[in-house]
Amino acid sequence: MRQVTATGQTVEEAVQSALEKLHTTRDQVHVDIIDEGKKGILGIFGSKPAIVKVKITGDKVKEGEDFLREVTEKMGVKADITARKNGNEIIYELSGEQIAILIGKRGQTLNALQYLLHLVINRNADQYNTVVLDAEGYRERRKETLENLAEKLADKAIRTRREVKLEPMPSYERKIIHTALQHHQRVSTYSDGIEPNRHVVIKPENNR
Repeated sequence: MRQVTATGQTVEEAVQSALEKLHTTRDQVHVDIIDEGKKGILGIFGSKPAIVKVKITGDKVKEGEDFLREVTEKMGVKADITARKNGNEIIYELSGEQIAILIGKRGQTLNALQYLLHLVINRNADQYNTVVLDAEGYRERRKETLENLAEKLADKAIRTRREVKLEPMPSYERKIIHTALQHHQRVSTYSDGIEPNRHVVIKPENNR
């Protein structure tokens, strides 16, 4: 049984009834509310039960692993895949001899894979999950590189008294730059442009 329609006095009761029939948990299903129901007078007269349709969507972590395995094999790369779930965050780690192919120039391939993985994990999901895809610790190394770059370009902005524009970056990398300089007393940062060309601008405070 992959899908059931269930009723209850409330939506939550209806969902719980469906979960018991399917022998599964909330994070493994997608819920469609057909009717929210009605309490009625004194909870009796004119009352109407809540109706839900609950469908098993499967193990999202495993679904992500299967997707990554299929894509990496088609790219001709044999990669070991490990995954862990921390609340609503799912973290995948790739490792292997040809891992550089999956990272790409400045992480562009890895970022593209992470975006596709994000779509797969949250497709028909009742609960939103944040997805992080890493490869041989690349994310931490990239973070250190960006933090060093932020300090270097902040010095340049102060020295030249001109705004310094960085190259386009995905939102989480722009956030690293903003965070690195958020307490800097002589520069401020903001994002400018439209995706996928949105970038960080470092502005010297004396240039207002």
